[in-house]
Amino acid sequence: MTSASGDGLNIVMATSEAVPYAKTGGLADMVGALATELTKLGHHVTLLIPGYRGRATGGSRQLAMRLSIPVDGKPVDVAVEEENVPVADALHQLRVLFVRYDPYFDRQGLYQQDHHDYPDNLDRFILFCRAVLEIVRDLIETNEKKVDVLHLHDWQTALCAVYLKTLPHKYKRLERLRVLLTLHNMGYQGTFPGEQFVKMGLPPSLFSPSGLEYYGSVNCLKGGIIFSDAVSTVSPTYAKEIMTTEYGCGLEGVLASRADGVKGITNGIDVDTWNPKNDLYLSAKYTADDLSGKQACKRALQRELGLPNRDVPVLAVIGRLTFQKGFDLLIGVIPELMFLDTQIVVLGTGDQHLEQQFSAAQARYPDRIGLCLGFDEGMAHRIEAGSDMLIMPSRYEPCGLSQQYSLRYGTIPIVRCTGGLADTVVPFRPSTIKSGCATGFHFIEASADSLLSALLLSHHVYKERQTWQSMIHAGMKSDLSWGRSAKLYVDLYREL
Repeated sequence: MTSASGDGLNIVMATSEAVPYAKTGGLADMVGALATELTKLGHHVTLLIPGYRGRATGGSRQLAMRLSIPVDGKPVDVAVEEENVPVADALHQLRVLFVRYDPYFDRQGLYQQDHHDYPDNLDRFILFCRAVLEIVRDLIETNEKKVDVLHLHDWQTALCAVYLKTLPHKYKRLERLRVLLTLHNMGYQGTFPGEQFVKMGLPPSLFSPSGLEYYGSVNCLKGGIIFSDAVSTVSPTYAKEIMTTEYGCGLEGVLASRADGVKGITNGIDVDTWNPKNDLYLSAKYTADDLSGKQACKRALQRELGLPNRDVPVLAVIGRLTFQKGFDLLIGVIPELMFLDTQIVVLGTGDQHLEQQFSAAQARYPDRIGLCLGFDEGMAHRIEAGSDMLIMPSRYEPCGLSQQYSLRYGTIPIVRCTGGLADTVVPFRPSTIKSGCATGFHFIEASADSLLSALLLSHHVYKERQTWQSMIHAGMKSDLSWGRSAKLYVDLYREL
């Protein structure tokens, strides 16, 4: 389908979360930033998201349309609310549409409560996907807007592709709509008991190994991979990794069967929000050319977390405390790290057992470990600015954002060589130091010993001030913006 005006594409993005409206992880950061950047580039973007409880941004929402969507065989009334967000000094506007059906979305959490998934999550996102397609049809018919690409994100929207391609008689005028599905984390696939397949309203033949059936269960992500016109993921290395048994989470064969493969495009970051030159969360500002403010941020962080003001390496941990993130590996080497003259600061929440282990470590070493269980946006900025190193020992990491924030803030990342971590951090080596492009440290194995070796090396290099400063400058001057990545998505849209 051709675009409505000039070279600008008409893009509809469907997602279960996006900043600043709703967030549980990196998916929200990516979608919010990409939608904004595409709008800056002159494309017409409509962002579709569930209307969750209490997540308004202060903007003015108006009723855009009402839909009748079947639930348990009976039609229910679904409201679609609209908010127009100024972008690039109001030169452009991002259109955001919220699908409101309060029995499904007016809840405490997005997907779960008290660490337990909502039992009707499949019903909730069946409704959302059906609403998305009705909205796209309305954009084409009522508003006479042609939609070039429907960009889906993760399992929560994957059924849009299934409905569109297997029920064409229900979605007339959408026959030429092209669909891109982006995989943010293969560990989350939307798998439900097989007896729930009947809820989807799909032909029975699709509950088979060549369709949505997965070892007796229904797998939403599998359906999206099969029926989307193109599939992408959030870093080139992760695109290769998910073709393997180790990282494909059971769908490596389905991905490998796609003749066009999986396109890997590394996420960028919001370089305006994450900028130590003007970060309002910081007690002192700084740049790559004047790092004096970073030392002031370090002293302020030590005071805030009750650590002695000493000129020793400060190691940061920021993120979900889970097995995937590999923080159990760090727990295993804390006694060895305490033999070094170092401090550790931790911000995160997650697995209860890991939280208890970090709490026990902090109680044992109160003057060496600062701990904040939970998440606080301002604290995340202050830790990035006040630390010397960031530890990311992930067993797998589709892209990762914290390591990019660290590069931006002159904090050297120590990462496991996987996914986006491998793509965004240039490892310390004689050749990279000589060329001035080294920005961090890699380790290969997901083991405590491998992590400890990287930590020991980083502490040794830390004492070589000229080399350390060179790595800081290389990281802070890296292009981490969404501009490059957004243009690669536009290229992919145009290919479709």
